[in-house]
Amino acid sequence: MASIEKKNLVWLELNGCSGNIISLLDGADPDFQYMINEMVNLVYEHSLLASEGEFAMDQLFSMLDQEFILAVEGAVSLKDNGIYQIIGKWQGRDVTGLEAIRLLGERATHVLAVGACASHGGVSAARPNPSECVGVQNVLERKVIQLPGCPCHPDWFLGTLAEILMYGEVVLDAENRPTLFYSTTIHQRCERRSYFDQGIFATTLGEDTCMFRLGCKGPITYIDCPIRKWNIRENWPVQANTPCIGCAQFGFPDVMEPFVTYPAETQGETI
Repeated sequence: MASIEKKNLVWLELNGCSGNIISLLDGADPDFQYMINEMVNLVYEHSLLASEGEFAMDQLFSMLDQEFILAVEGAVSLKDNGIYQIIGKWQGRDVTGLEAIRLLGERATHVLAVGACASHGGVSAARPNPSECVGVQNVLERKVIQLPGCPCHPDWFLGTLAEILMYGEVVLDAENRPTLFYSTTIHQRCERRSYFDQGIFATTLGEDTCMFRLGCKGPITYIDCPIRKWNIRENWPVQANTPCIGCAQFGFPDVMEPFVTYPAETQGETI
């Protein structure tokens, strides 16, 4: 059986909470250990790297002359030429996230925007957005594979990475999201769909019927949470009696607010 060549992977953290790398560390089948042993050479990841200071920056920018895949989490700060997000010092000067993404993003074989902030700004770009954060695609003149979610599920990233390693490209939808994960709404596969079809709606949190009238964003959110689940496939928000808040949809969080509504506010609402 033919083996797949391991590729270099750079994971760049910009404006965000580091939630996506934490999510990736919690993955299983495959897990993070499998990724770094069998799939890629993880060259740089700010939160996990043993090197510090300019040693770390040297390691990062040494990739400019090599082939690598770039994964980015966090939004890009634009205000004042990106000065509100410094990733380190290199050659005696501050390096902004904006400069780093432009340098690395144009040279990578593939760029993956991991999570909501990297995909479209997410929480980092939420109103009033004082540092003028945007998604990675806004600063790169090339195709960026979008993996929205807050955070991105480990499988969404690792599955996309595997598709790149095996086939060189990823099948994407019109929004540059992998169709493997983002082709069907939560509503279509929700375990409570039968209640919706029968018109049986919860009126308060904690009821085990359809939460559409409580503000569930499942009907407009394209992702596979109902069948993939979280916490090593243990549960997911609806199973935990909370409405989907649409974290995997573009525009989260601003366009998904309010996250919870009540029947009196949604009378006459239809899909």
